[in-house]
Amino acid sequence: MIKMVSLKEVVDALNQCIDPEVGASVVDIGLIYNISIKENDVKIYLTMTSPMCPVMSIILADIQLRLEKIQGIGKVELELVWDPLWNPEMMTDNLKSTYGIY
Repeated sequence: MIKMVSLKEVVDALNQCIDPEVGASVVDIGLIYNISIKENDVKIYLTMTSPMCPVMSIILADIQLRLEKIQGIGKVELELVWDPLWNPEMMTDNLKSTYGIY
């Protein structure tokens, strides 16, 4: 029997991907827009805080590697999108509080 990849497993892996500039996970920053799982293939729509993000390639590689470590995962596709543009309101309430954004 083939093990099905769960949304929780994917989110747990994404929570381990830390933006080195912000020091928080890509999930808490609000960079993940959508996660689709179909027959263990995972497609993630995500953004960066800026199109000029100097650590973009590091973050994308980290996400790819962590997702590929999930047992039973198939193809991993990351689609970088800029609509809607990221803004601080997309951060979790905890992270907004850390940065004094209310």
